[in-house]
Amino acid sequence: MSDVSPDENHQTPLTRPGFIVSAALILVLIAAVIVIAFIPRGGDEPDARSNEPTTSETTSAPAATAAGVEESVCGLPASDDTALGAAPESNWELVGTMAVPEAPETAGPGVVDDRGFRTCFAHSPTGALYAAANLLGQGSIGDEETQRKLLEQLTIESAGQQTALENISEAGSAPSVQISGFQLLSYSDSAATVDIAFTLEGGAVGHVSLPLRWADGDWKIEVADDGQFLNDPVQLNDLSDYIPWSGV
Repeated sequence: MSDVSPDENHQTPLTRPGFIVSAALILVLIAAVIVIAFIPRGGDEPDARSNEPTTSETTSAPAATAAGVEESVCGLPASDDTALGAAPESNWELVGTMAVPEAPETAGPGVVDDRGFRTCFAHSPTGALYAAANLLGQGSIGDEETQRKLLEQLTIESAGQQTALENISEAGSAPSVQISGFQLLSYSDSAATVDIAFTLEGGAVGHVSLPLRWADGDWKIEVADDGQFLNDPVQLNDLSDYIPWSGV
């Protein structure tokens, strides 16, 4: 990966050779997860509980709070906070090729199935952040079963979801991409936008924004009508605008 600083010909970041290579790798990852899935990473070896449920799965509809918002499908605590000004203290675990955060009793994932698939995040800014990070980690797993689960369980039902499901294909492993920081761009009872900064193994840095909605007691991604799973990743000059947060 090449340097991301401006060159003497004043090329824009999108046209620099280093960016083109980095973006191509990211798009490979993205394609590896649901039509335009996304990037992945590295980290420590997962511990023994990674393949065990952290709580019992719930099949009944989640209850509604006094404000009319559905409670977490697995009973994780909600929060009235609407901002996240500092990085939460987190345990990190390798999922696919990316290190992702976990706090199963407070932020999530509250449910990890027997194949390690992670769902149920708290109705809070921290829960939204953890949901976004874990979704990217699971996006680094390129097998068709995981891609289908991501679409069926962690995206909003829509025409875009159906388009993505119709275009699932087996994907290979993705190059190492690691979470490096975040911004919580917006947050409300019903929606959040989480901006995740990442570093590729060659040192280039970039970011991607994830639009989340609270639905059926969990944070889920909105898929565009064309089946695009994430907004296009964009390269950054540095990470100065982001709250540092990393598991490696």
